[in-house]
Amino acid sequence: MRLGLHWPRTLASRLSLIFLIGLILAQSLSFGVQFYERYESAKAVMLDNLENDVATTIAVLNRLPAEERASWLPRFDHSNYLYLLNAGEPGVPLDMKNPPMAVASIKDAIGPERELVFTDIPGPRQHYQAHLKFDDGLPVTIDVRPIGIPVSPWLPFVLFGQMLLLIGCTWLAVRIAVRPLTRLSHAVETLDPNAHSIHLDESGPSEVAHAAAAFNAMQARIATYLKERMQMLAAISHDLQTPITRMKLRAEFMDDCDEKDKLWQDLSEIEHLVREGVAYARSVHGNTEATQRTSVDAFLDSLVFDYQDMGKDVQLNGKNGAIIDTRPHALRRVLVNLIDNALKFAGAAEIEISSTNDARLSIKVMDRGPGIAEEELAQVVKPFYRVENSRNRNTGGTGLGLAIAQQLASALGGSLSLSNRPGGGLCAELQLNRQGLS
Repeated sequence: MRLGLHWPRTLASRLSLIFLIGLILAQSLSFGVQFYERYESAKAVMLDNLENDVATTIAVLNRLPAEERASWLPRFDHSNYLYLLNAGEPGVPLDMKNPPMAVASIKDAIGPERELVFTDIPGPRQHYQAHLKFDDGLPVTIDVRPIGIPVSPWLPFVLFGQMLLLIGCTWLAVRIAVRPLTRLSHAVETLDPNAHSIHLDESGPSEVAHAAAAFNAMQARIATYLKERMQMLAAISHDLQTPITRMKLRAEFMDDCDEKDKLWQDLSEIEHLVREGVAYARSVHGNTEATQRTSVDAFLDSLVFDYQDMGKDVQLNGKNGAIIDTRPHALRRVLVNLIDNALKFAGAAEIEISSTNDARLSIKVMDRGPGIAEEELAQVVKPFYRVENSRNRNTGGTGLGLAIAQQLASALGGSLSLSNRPGGGLCAELQLNRQGLS
């Protein structure tokens, strides 16, 4: 199995990765250059101090009487080297092809007039000694134990703080850069010319402002185009009602015969289709109705009683007690279309009201009819789509009932979904946003 690095999927993660890697590399390079410069400066100062200290110490000890030298030694001790008044420890000759950097400074401090021998002392850490003699012939050893360049204890905290600052700046920059795209993506996902469109803020950088202005202009063009087409459909459907009425009047004066009945039936179907077309065109602009504060329980009771007075089998289950701000005529038309659809195919309808997990209001219209094939559930809410293969308008309708319900549900700020019930039948669920609920 091959393992490989995969490029992040989201734009925010990609930008964050690029910025963070770039900033870390730049910071690392800057820190490396500064550290190297500090290292070279510290090394030069250290070697210069070592050379001066060795030259001064050897000169002082050489002038002191032999019995007083031991008492002076503690004054010349250092953390990484000290002086011994003996021949030192046994070791091996130091490799002078690649000597430690302090060897040259010690040589310069002692000078060529004294014999100087370097030995390497084996051990876990670097340790070497320089052996020479005073003028009186007594031995002296410079014992050197090199240590690394000391690091300030606060440096790791500074580096950690810089890393947090880099991450914070990267997150802020990416968020500022991606936020307009996120708003644009959300606006595109929720784009619905039939509902209140989201007007993007056209302020900010020129590229963002231009994209927002283009999107707002596109929304306006789509809304205008749809409005013109719906007005055309409404006008044509409305104008067709007059000649249809005249034709029906003329059919009334015809002698009774089978052709008259067929003609009358055809005219009735055409008239019904025209009325549905007008209703669909009006449903697109259902948001023109003024909102009213409505008791959902009382509204559903009134609707169910109207059907029961006509001898229809419509039942209401459950009470919710919700008071909502809605457009009652549009809401009634949605439920009437769903109930009529249930009565047409099942002969009975059951209404259930409840609240969803996200506190939205749910109104379900259920039946025990034949249901709808799963692959057609998303198609039946489209205009003029009918499930029945016979295309018989007496049973299949015009194909606009559910489309009108879908349009009005969107105009109400809700959603309409269809699903098949366990055991057979269809469930049409209307969900209204919790805005306006009390």
